[in-house]
Amino acid sequence: MYLRSLAASTALGALLAACNAPSESGNSQIETTSIKSQPIENIDNSEQTESMRLNAWFQVKFEESLARSPMFKAFLGIKDDDYGKWDDPSPERALEDHEIELANLAHMRAEFDYDKLDNNARLSWRLAEYNGKREEASWRFHDYGYIFNQMFGTHSSIPAFLINQHQIKSQDHAEAYINRLSGVRDYLGGQVQNAANRFEKGINPPKFVYTRVLDASRNILKGAPFEDGSDSAILADFKGKVDKLELTLEDKADLITRAETAMLASVAPAYAELIGEMQRQRDLATEQDGAWKLPDGQAYYTDRLAAMTTTDMSAKDIHDLGLSEVARIHDEMREIMKTVSFDGDLQGFFTFMRDDPQFYYPDDDEGRAAYLKEAVNIIDTMRARLDEIFISKPEAEIIVKAVEPFREATAGKAFYQRPALDGSRPGTYYANLYRMESMPTYQMEALAYHEGIPGHHMQGSVAQELENVPMFRKMGGYTAYSEGWGLYSEFVPKEMGFYADPYSDFGRLAMELWRAARLVVDTGLHDKHWTRQQAIDYLSENTPNSLSDATNAIERYIVMPGQATAYKIGMLEIIRLRENAKSELGNKFDLREYHDVVLANGAVPLSVLGDLVNDWIASKTEG
Repeated sequence: MYLRSLAASTALGALLAACNAPSESGNSQIETTSIKSQPIENIDNSEQTESMRLNAWFQVKFEESLARSPMFKAFLGIKDDDYGKWDDPSPERALEDHEIELANLAHMRAEFDYDKLDNNARLSWRLAEYNGKREEASWRFHDYGYIFNQMFGTHSSIPAFLINQHQIKSQDHAEAYINRLSGVRDYLGGQVQNAANRFEKGINPPKFVYTRVLDASRNILKGAPFEDGSDSAILADFKGKVDKLELTLEDKADLITRAETAMLASVAPAYAELIGEMQRQRDLATEQDGAWKLPDGQAYYTDRLAAMTTTDMSAKDIHDLGLSEVARIHDEMREIMKTVSFDGDLQGFFTFMRDDPQFYYPDDDEGRAAYLKEAVNIIDTMRARLDEIFISKPEAEIIVKAVEPFREATAGKAFYQRPALDGSRPGTYYANLYRMESMPTYQMEALAYHEGIPGHHMQGSVAQELENVPMFRKMGGYTAYSEGWGLYSEFVPKEMGFYADPYSDFGRLAMELWRAARLVVDTGLHDKHWTRQQAIDYLSENTPNSLSDATNAIERYIVMPGQATAYKIGMLEIIRLRENAKSELGNKFDLREYHDVVLANGAVPLSVLGDLVNDWIASKTEG
């Protein structure tokens, strides 16, 4: 319902590493006005409707939960007394948050009358109750996640947080940055202890993950002040931000010196301790990959599937769906082979698309710059045509950036970070240009639509900009909804006449095929006891992606059980609901209105989305 549910509903700790994020506060001195609310004690209860009372209570609870998370505050652009702090990583704090969550759920049920709420407040109630039930059901597995992994581990989220979230607009903000550097040893040390505790319970990733974590951790310690040479990523970030301040050269130099001191006294020993613990665990870890290896692993994976898909689909259901979708998409690809007069079988076409240099920018700075420029052009072209199929559109800006060097070797292919609520930071589409062989030009359109417009940027920004809804709805998320929308956003431009080049249309299908294959390999790994190599072989044989793509993907699915299944399941449900609405409404069906129904309530579980669409159909049918 509040902080824990928001974090749990949005791809684990990746929020703070640079993807999506939630939360917020109202009583502190903040630099954003868009999230302030009237204190509940100042509202005349005699004039309140039940919906007003519930919304005011939601806001208070949201602010209380945010007060417990300095890192979420920073994500929202809040710069108060906590601006120089990290979150409390202790198990005791996690238990406190859980107990607060359940107490809030009980209070809502006891103190508010659902039957007296308006439709919007009823939806908020339903979502809060859904989140609370998920929290209750998943608590037994709250410490099953791999704290240190190659996708979103704490070791990489610390520099990513400082670089992407900690803004420096004044000397006080610079002081807060230095305080955070000084606090790294306690924060990272707490997470190292948590990982050690989990290891003793039999909860740890397979051996290969440790190599990735160790490499990334050592990269963070490269450069000044840790060693001679150019500045480390963190120091370069701090210097760049401080340099823009209107301070004397002496004051700037003093801040930089103090930051370097904090890095040597706190950051360096913290990462040295982490590296030592990761080396110890690596020597004892096994090569077993799936969640089935964990204590009560089958129940854990079932819970992950429920959380990620917001359905009750079994692992077998999902696996079989994946096999069926892979076969269907293969057939559509064969039609494109005919269109381009390719002489050979599907595997031969995959090899051609994978290896022909015409489909890749040069693997150099010039090629990377050209890729980013074209990605911006694709997004700008789509933005100009949004009115054709959308009513609600975001005000927030979006930029395109390459993934930073310190994390590009292990980061995903592409991802999106929401804008700040106060407009101080735009939405960001990150493209990973570490290996240009993994970013073919024929997939550029689909990737830009997914991460940018009309995909994650549109969906996330529209949600943040909603009016008259509680903050937990603006900032929350359900993976099947958000990633289902992202994949649906790859498909819709096809209906608008985009993907005119058949190779680009093949790229769209290749992206959809990738998500269909995920249903097969994720359940294969975590339910059917597939090995890492079996899963890599499946992707390599059934998709046109490179071996490095397949390897990185499988390694991602291993450390994020169930998450990869959400995309295709969400997309298929959005399309199913749309086609059902078309059938029911006939010439009354309006695609723009349908998209508004999907977007204009913020993120919801798939079952709730179905109810919203059915209500819309009923209202249209009744005139």
